[in-house]
Amino acid sequence: MKVVVCIKQVPDTKGGVKFKPDGTLDRAAMLTIMNPDDKAGLEAALRLKDQYGAEVTVVTMGLPKAEEVLREAMAMGADKGVLVTDRVLGGADTWATSQTIAGAIRNLEYDLIITGRQAIDGDTAQVGPQISEHLGIPVISYAQEIKIDGDHVIVKRQYDDRYHMLRAKMPCLITALSELNEPRYMTPGGIFDAYKSEITVWGRDNLKDVLDSNLGLKGSPTQIAKASDKVRKGAGEKVSLDPAGSVNYIVEKLTEKHVL
Repeated sequence: MKVVVCIKQVPDTKGGVKFKPDGTLDRAAMLTIMNPDDKAGLEAALRLKDQYGAEVTVVTMGLPKAEEVLREAMAMGADKGVLVTDRVLGGADTWATSQTIAGAIRNLEYDLIITGRQAIDGDTAQVGPQISEHLGIPVISYAQEIKIDGDHVIVKRQYDDRYHMLRAKMPCLITALSELNEPRYMTPGGIFDAYKSEITVWGRDNLKDVLDSNLGLKGSPTQIAKASDKVRKGAGEKVSLDPAGSVNYIVEKLTEKHVL
């Protein structure tokens, strides 16, 4: 079995976010982590490796520094890492990103593709399903549990206050929830091996069946009108009243807001 896991290096929001003049994230200037949903998807793939001897390849699109997240994945147990990086790919929205990743995956053999449900920087949950559409394979989203049955995958899928049990023939794509599992830690030996291993680096010329008009900022139908850092709230209005006056004040304010 061959499993491809799509992972993303996302800003560590604890360190704050920064924007470029065009409204896109300045990823080079921010601290980064592996996207949590993607890490759960990676753990699911590594468990398939433990159980069935699956070969796990991790793919990411990003700046050259995104190599770090691939080495983290390999230190956890992934077999291969592929970095898709090129200046023409910068500023991509979900459409252009999914086109790019699908173009890279067409170079690989796979039975199963696992992505995170969504990334914490965009929160769109669109890239995984879009990749499956570009590749023409089934998709099962919001996976809480994954099992293999011959050439089929059985997925417990989160749905409101209940769940679905879905079965699909491979190849197919699954989007994973961070609640799917508890990802393992990197091991000292894994870290050593990961930094000895070679990362495959692909650019625009390595993408199969993708038009230039569907790549990067120019190929993104979604345009950002305005972006800014989080606006700090002011101190607000402060009053000093006795208990009875405080009650009347609060009721008056709630009435003004049409809460009461």
